[in-house]
Amino acid sequence: MNSCVLMAKIVRSPELRYTQDNQLAVAQMMVEFENISPNNPPSTLKVVAWGNLATEIEQKYSEGNQVILTGRLKMDLVERQGYKEKIAELTISHIYPISNDNPNPPNNVVNLTNYNNNDDESERLEANDSIEDNYSSDGNNLDNIPF
Repeated sequence: MNSCVLMAKIVRSPELRYTQDNQLAVAQMMVEFENISPNNPPSTLKVVAWGNLATEIEQKYSEGNQVILTGRLKMDLVERQGYKEKIAELTISHIYPISNDNPNPPNNVVNLTNYNNNDDESERLEANDSIEDNYSSDGNNLDNIPF
């Protein structure tokens, strides 16, 4: 199964076009995402959307937005100046905004920008102690759950 999830930044605003018979909308944009190696520059990828999703993307998204994309990855072999080059293209089925400037973020995307992990070893130990308090010396569970 070909399924990809990608967190990226839009680096070229979506362009909306229509098929020759003006029946189906097609949106294209370029996105950028961090490379695995911090020494390498970010990678770019062409993203394509079809139909109602294409018109929604053209209306709601622009250059600079951070998004999560889900879709299918396709590799094309293109000949340029006598050389064959592989070009990747992501045909998306869903897009989720993750920018802080979005006034209506979807309720199924968590923004981790202000996430603060203050877990302390002593807090974890106290939690484990309270779990052990629910057992008697003979190993029977004494919590309030009836099963």
